[in-house]
Amino acid sequence: MSDQLGENTIDLAQVVQNSYHANAQLVLSALLSDYTEEEIAHCVSEAYGRKFDTSAVTPVTPLGHDWLLELFHGPTCAFKDVALQMLPQLMSVAREGDGRDVMIVTATSGDTGKAALEGFADVPGCGVTVFYPDGKVSDIQYLQMVCQEGSNVCVSGVRGTFDDAQTGVKRIFSDEALRGRLASRNTVLSSANSINVGRLVPQVTYYFDAYAQLVRRGVLTLGDPIDFCVPTGNFGDVLAGYFAKRLGLPVRKLIVASNSNKVLTDFITTGTYDRRRDFMKTISPSMDILVSSNLERLLYYLSDGDCAYISSLMGQLQDEGHYSVTPEILSQIQETFACGFATDAETKETIRATFEQDGVLIDTHTAVARTVLNRFPEDGTPRVCLSTASPYKFCSDVLDALGKDTTGMNDFACMDALEKASGTVAPKQLSSLRTAEKRHLGVCDISGMGAVVEDACTRIFARS
Repeated sequence: MSDQLGENTIDLAQVVQNSYHANAQLVLSALLSDYTEEEIAHCVSEAYGRKFDTSAVTPVTPLGHDWLLELFHGPTCAFKDVALQMLPQLMSVAREGDGRDVMIVTATSGDTGKAALEGFADVPGCGVTVFYPDGKVSDIQYLQMVCQEGSNVCVSGVRGTFDDAQTGVKRIFSDEALRGRLASRNTVLSSANSINVGRLVPQVTYYFDAYAQLVRRGVLTLGDPIDFCVPTGNFGDVLAGYFAKRLGLPVRKLIVASNSNKVLTDFITTGTYDRRRDFMKTISPSMDILVSSNLERLLYYLSDGDCAYISSLMGQLQDEGHYSVTPEILSQIQETFACGFATDAETKETIRATFEQDGVLIDTHTAVARTVLNRFPEDGTPRVCLSTASPYKFCSDVLDALGKDTTGMNDFACMDALEKASGTVAPKQLSSLRTAEKRHLGVCDISGMGAVVEDACTRIFARS
């Protein structure tokens, strides 16, 4: 994909004329040259059809003087659906005639897990194993995963943080003995995390499509610059925006919004990445991350593909817990990226103010982004805040932010109260969880993650 980023540009005039589906075909064709146009068209049709509740897929709506890019209209009510409804389609085409079984192994800080389960459930020849940090996702996120149906799925909690779970998954992929045992059974491993670049590519589309929507509204004239503010922990969503810029989208700034785990804010400000800090459990749990895996990809592009240099940085991060980039690379970063962070108290205040002043109900992650965006002065350039999840995925904290007492209330009582307080309706796929059966209650240590995957492969791919 690196060659395509360096050589291809997307025709903005065409983008403005296109539907979301047509823009997805345009972007995917530019970045995935191994696929035919017919294959891409089939994948787009299958991914963005009946499971999204709007034909716009990712509509842009007003947010005060700014704009909200709504990324929560898919089956799991989070932005990961845009990628993880597409990834199974791309993988199915890629593995046609291969004859091997594929086990998807994924760590999640909350949203990737359910989106991967939903995307890969009962896909022939595929299994999916999801690890989440036990006790460190929202109640709704937890139920979305442990209640997942499907004969080919496995879900396990991990005793530790998301960073621990993600490190465990990376070790599984580098475990040659495990891979050898699976290969002898005609099984290979793959990932739905953003360590799989196929997870990132579909997310590029919504940056282009958001621009097109604002041109059609008359907010932008073709070629005008635009800013995006992105709540992120693992740097994947904002990296997709960088890819869009490389493909010709006139992005002026990508504003990286962090919660109190502000390792990215510190890095973009100083050029030093330092994970040697206390892990903070916040009300925006999908961003509770101290090791942002996708930053490595950005540094690869900014260093002109200097693999030895990037390897040395990643080695220092693993061994010493920190690294610093050159002044030249830091300057390049700061040309495109701005940053900021929000505390839980600030996040709650933004949820309250956004509802009371703008009549818009936002979740805790979106509120982090809006808090940060509001600190930057308006100068006439249109600004888009990415809304990454339905507020009902985090209904207890959203309700609390609106000033309602949540003492003694479970998430479903909070869901009902939030509907009443806001005059909005919870998505059915979330409200129905109150009666769903819990199917996956296992929890393991980091050292036991490989065994969970191997057992899942044995169960799912058992041959007569």
